[in-house]
Amino acid sequence: MATTNKTEKKPAAKTAAKPAAKKPAAKTAAKPAAKPAAKKPAAKAAATKTAAKKPAAKTTAKPAAKTTAKTATKSAAKPAAKTTAKSAAKPAAKPAAGKPKKGAMPDAQFRNLFDAYTQGKLPFAQGYIVSSFFDEKSAYSIYEVVSYAGVKEIYATDTGLTFVTGGKKLYVLVEPDTYRLKHQEPVHRAEGERIPKRYNELDIIIAKNQTKIMSSKMPDETFGSFTILKPSGLNFSIVFYQLPDMYKTLTDFFINTLNRQRKVPEADAKKAAVQIVKIIEKYMSFETQYG
Repeated sequence: MATTNKTEKKPAAKTAAKPAAKKPAAKTAAKPAAKPAAKKPAAKAAATKTAAKKPAAKTTAKPAAKTTAKTATKSAAKPAAKTTAKSAAKPAAKPAAGKPKKGAMPDAQFRNLFDAYTQGKLPFAQGYIVSSFFDEKSAYSIYEVVSYAGVKEIYATDTGLTFVTGGKKLYVLVEPDTYRLKHQEPVHRAEGERIPKRYNELDIIIAKNQTKIMSSKMPDETFGSFTILKPSGLNFSIVFYQLPDMYKTLTDFFINTLNRQRKVPEADAKKAAVQIVKIIEKYMSFETQYG
């Protein structure tokens, strides 16, 4: 019986010892637990990648900003365009009253008188008007230069435009060599060929083709009001604005009209134009005559 007991106890002891000796199992269990801790750098990398993707969000935002800016620009531009259109439309309503916008700088050196009236661009403060009266059958011509200032009213009539103000008028007569009544004083000539001047009241230049260009030595006064007749055919009425180079503009204008329209040789046309504008500047300037 004693032998039997020893034999049975041995296996029991071995069996109990084996589970305790399985230490490597503990190591195996520890390794998986350690690996999750080692995966922290992977989490950092993921975080770094996520952080690195932020510029992509900025890139996406830029186009949106551009679109917003374009929309804002278009929205801002539309009211400006409407305002400009309204401002441009306002002067068109003024011709009915016959009064231009005071203080506005003219956008041209001169313009057709009746167009300027229709567009509300006639100067009330001061200006020069040059009108022509051409003979249809010859180069015989009359020019009238009117200076005015301080207009109270301008109104249209059946025959032309009436200015309610005083002024001064200078006459220029172009007489071709073929004119039949050259011996007759200009003041005594027929209607349409007459100016209220005698030869001794005129400065006379004889061109190479024997055309005479005669201009008043002194202008005539007009009181109360004067009327500019509507031009017909080749005739014109031009208003010149008071600008720094106005007298040069007048000189160039007379050179062109005498040379191209009245067939006066260019050198003589220039000489006559200088003489005409010299009288205008001396006796009809706004600084000396209108204060």
